[in-house]
Amino acid sequence: MAKQSIVPFGPQHPVLPEPVHLDLVLEDETVVKAVPSIGFVHRGLEKLVELKDFKQYVYIAERVCGICSFGHGLGYCQCVEDIMGVEAPRRAAYLRTIWMEMSRVHSHLLWLGLLADALGFESLFMQSWRLREKILDMFDLTTGGRIIFSVNCIGGVLKDMDSGMLVQISRTVDEIERELRPVADTFLRDVTVGSRLNGLGVLSAEDAKGMGAVGPMLRASGVPYDSRLTGYAAYGDLSVEPITATAGDSMARCEVRIREIYQSFRLIREAIAKIPQGDIAVPVKGNPNGESFMRIEQPRGEAIYYVKANGTKFLDRFRLRTPTTSNIPPMLDLLRGCQLADVALLILTIDPCISCTER
Repeated sequence: MAKQSIVPFGPQHPVLPEPVHLDLVLEDETVVKAVPSIGFVHRGLEKLVELKDFKQYVYIAERVCGICSFGHGLGYCQCVEDIMGVEAPRRAAYLRTIWMEMSRVHSHLLWLGLLADALGFESLFMQSWRLREKILDMFDLTTGGRIIFSVNCIGGVLKDMDSGMLVQISRTVDEIERELRPVADTFLRDVTVGSRLNGLGVLSAEDAKGMGAVGPMLRASGVPYDSRLTGYAAYGDLSVEPITATAGDSMARCEVRIREIYQSFRLIREAIAKIPQGDIAVPVKGNPNGESFMRIEQPRGEAIYYVKANGTKFLDRFRLRTPTTSNIPPMLDLLRGCQLADVALLILTIDPCISCTER
């Protein structure tokens, strides 16, 4: 029997952008167990509902994570709106949807560049982040921010997009899609990339559902589950179809995310074509009293939001279950049996967000 050794992995690692910390139990170079340590970037954000009123807390929710910031603000606002019986105007719902899909493109392009960097594919890394800059420029144009946007509010949104902005977004989406195709095709067809990703970290559909995987990790195993199908915001008016793959390995997870970028381009165009005229927010009076539970599809998967209010301006409770929280158990399962050299790469294909998880 081979001698076992324990190797600490993270929270600082030259490949991983996130402070993931694992204790890897090895037999020679093979991982036989991975033990996670959670809490290196815990910030106590959920506790702040006791210090910030329910309108101010929109800006705290957005700061749970930079990459997923818009979605966190949206999920929180929908919970409070549900408690108060407030319905955001349809134009606001469409604006929220456009920004949400821009966030998905931003997140997936960032991830593609990071994975390319981990593979040593520096040209692909720079091309992916060059295209991501164009989406960030569109956020800057429409919200005034590149990472934290602060446009969600209880009852709608704070900023509108004029016709010139919508035309510019549509043109930019067309431009990014045109320039992304050769980059994505190179990545998916490159022999070296395929040799590192094909067959690595295979997750069956049964295990994915049994261990609670969400997002691209779940859909790459062939399970067509997507929270956008519930029709929140303006998704009920758009033709949303879950992007799936069947192999369940690291390459399948990459394929799903790349195809989701193209889907987001299509949804942005469709939303721009259908966006109605009208108000972008409704007045909100009084304080929330009750509780609500909402789910949205963040770039990394389904996020669940829970708000409990007591009739005052300060909430009793805000709870958030992030996609990475759900994906950690299957990630640990996939690490068993892999080689030490593949650990960082396998974790990256799951696209963990530890800042979201350790809020």
